[in-house]
Amino acid sequence: MGHVRLIGFPMDLGAARRGVDMGPSAIRIAGAAEQLRALGHTVDESKNIVIPLREELPDSREGRPQYLATVTAACTQLALETAKAVRDGAIPVTLGGDHSLAAGSVAGVATALAERKQRVGLIWLDAHSDIHMPTTSASGNIHGMPVAHLLGHGDKGLSSIATPRPAVRVEDAVLVGLRDVDGPERRHIMEWGVRAFTMRDIDERGIAAVMREAIEIASRHTAGIHVSFDADWLDPMEAPGVGTPVRGGATYREAHTAMEMIADSEKLVALDVVEVNPVLDRENRTAELSVGLMASALGLRVM
Repeated sequence: MGHVRLIGFPMDLGAARRGVDMGPSAIRIAGAAEQLRALGHTVDESKNIVIPLREELPDSREGRPQYLATVTAACTQLALETAKAVRDGAIPVTLGGDHSLAAGSVAGVATALAERKQRVGLIWLDAHSDIHMPTTSASGNIHGMPVAHLLGHGDKGLSSIATPRPAVRVEDAVLVGLRDVDGPERRHIMEWGVRAFTMRDIDERGIAAVMREAIEIASRHTAGIHVSFDADWLDPMEAPGVGTPVRGGATYREAHTAMEMIADSEKLVALDVVEVNPVLDRENRTAELSVGLMASALGLRVM
């Protein structure tokens, strides 16, 4: 089996609701390291990235978007860690924390692969497209912006963490399971040519067909796939512990099938598990399910 490095990113600065900064602890309590070791992986428990609490930051929230300078600095630090993991031959698994962290985790993987003259593919499993720019977001919450920045749009600092920029080419990115997309985000998806599958696509075609195509797109011209999994991709009946729940999401079996197919592809180079909010959860259900899906992505099989 492989070498996995768990990196905690306890941040809620990109989100409106509090509590998601406790996600890494909830995921660890749910047995992340133990389950991966049981699969035969060597697991490094990297320390959490140190991130200031909201209470420690100025009341001004650093302007708009909120906490931009602090989020950019934290994502830059995270990128150093994920890049180091890839250089060390490990699969970085970033435990969130809100989804703005992907602006750093994916950028670090992209930077390390670029040193080998290779690219990274991106599969974004999320109810939301997270493709706002600061100029289009009504909320100013950065967890709704990482995809745009990874594609090279938006704030110059946040979109330039990877070397070279952009971290991800548009032809290497796939959004899967969308069901809550704002008007400006729809325009970005269409104008930039981002491949996107909605929950209707999954309903009509089935999760296997959608994931087969997503994996093919994200791996066609790349060295491997970075999967960024938001717990709100799942239906809230399965995963109640999220800050922005949307009805009609992936079922338990659809989610495991998607992750099992990623494992079968042998293309996984990095994984994010984000937006687990234990304050809103019930008996750590969402964290436990997220750990199970992490294990499926990293090789857990029934037979």
